[in-house]
Amino acid sequence: MLGSKDINIKEVARSLSSLIVIEGVLMLLSIPFAIYYSEDSWPIIQSSLITIGVGMFVFGISGKKNSKHVGKREAYMIVSLAWVVISLFGTLPYIFSGSIPNFTNAFFETMSGFTTTGSSVLMDIEAVPKNILFWRSMTHWIGGMGIIVLTLAIMPLLGVGASTLFAAESPGPTTDKLHPTITGTAKRLWFIYVVLTFIETILLWAGEMDFFDAICHSFATLATGGFSTKNDSIAHFGPYVQYVITIFMFLAGVSFSIHYFFSKRKWSKVFKNEEFKFYSGVIIGSTALITAILIYNFDGDFELYFRNTVFQVVSIVTTTGFVTDNYLLWPTVAWFVLVLLMFTGGSAGSTGGGIKMIRHLLLFKTAGLHLKKMVHPRAFFTIKYNGKSVREDVLFSVMGFLLFYSIIFGIGVFIMTALGLDFDTAIGASISSLGNIGPGIGNVGPVDNFAAIPQIGKWVLSIQSSVFS
Repeated sequence: MLGSKDINIKEVARSLSSLIVIEGVLMLLSIPFAIYYSEDSWPIIQSSLITIGVGMFVFGISGKKNSKHVGKREAYMIVSLAWVVISLFGTLPYIFSGSIPNFTNAFFETMSGFTTTGSSVLMDIEAVPKNILFWRSMTHWIGGMGIIVLTLAIMPLLGVGASTLFAAESPGPTTDKLHPTITGTAKRLWFIYVVLTFIETILLWAGEMDFFDAICHSFATLATGGFSTKNDSIAHFGPYVQYVITIFMFLAGVSFSIHYFFSKRKWSKVFKNEEFKFYSGVIIGSTALITAILIYNFDGDFELYFRNTVFQVVSIVTTTGFVTDNYLLWPTVAWFVLVLLMFTGGSAGSTGGGIKMIRHLLLFKTAGLHLKKMVHPRAFFTIKYNGKSVREDVLFSVMGFLLFYSIIFGIGVFIMTALGLDFDTAIGASISSLGNIGPGIGNVGPVDNFAAIPQIGKWVLSIQSSVFS
């Protein structure tokens, strides 16, 4: 009999097993591409059978559903272990196909995919079989909205405790419920996600991409992941594709509750939302600043400078990680602004990673409050967000998160330098993984990848990428 303070291990195992089964089923979606491109489908079939088999076995031995709800400890254990478990099984297609035979490299690539980090160890992406590249993009798409949310949408096995699990999976200090039930909210989130993916795929397909490239890049865009099917990322394509992807990266970085309110024509909830205005302002201001810097320092085409700038700013703010230009060749002040943007992140409730705009907004409001108190020590002030007072415990939570984020970043930089990486590369690798960004600076910049990182370093970065995902 489980004590009141014991973790319900059977429910944790039962929940994780359902995620594993779903992962195994989703692997099979790569088979049509193997058939179409006359590739060997056995690695995918083998991976799927093993994954589904293990999932069903664990589900079977976990016994009948326990009457105990999934509490906070179980929820956080499920969410934490989910990234590791699904990444372990997600390595199988890479290993069985020989695309990434080294387990550490395969795990790094898979974890990077599911956490939508977008860092890669592949030296020649275009040489990888199409069906494996589709699975690679699929890991982004699954991880973007969250496999936990997918489970709640299509397999409501977790009962009342699902609300706790949903809160544990959802990013940011606040969680918007779009429906009275958690399952209903999850379904609406996934519906919006699927619709946006479908629209972007059609738009890209209408341009210079074939269907395969279009759907893979749509998966990576809406998940704010950054895995491309081309060695030179989005620089491989022309202005039309770059503008379409820029727009959808921006939309992916917006809270999905905003998309829902927009579809319901609740304009005040969209355009009066403080985080949305702050998010848009950061992107517009940074784009204007960097574009001006490029025009001042170089002769050339204004449209090209604007396109490269807005693309790179949106890509980094939303933590997507696509690239169209080597921003490390820009004036130092320009790419320094991009480095600062790596510490921002998308909106809470979006697929974007990073710290999240709402935390920065509350940080600035808190700083402003303290300045007011210095000038008017006897006055009483409160911090408001969207017209409502923010509880003190929420502000403490934000401060604690930022402190913890800074500590993990510092530890990552220390370990990377201890492993022999130069300081720029260590900073770039740590913030890229922690913020789920993809490209960084130094030897992990926009035209390089993480293949040369030592094996131990890849495990450290994999852990970093999963901490705040």
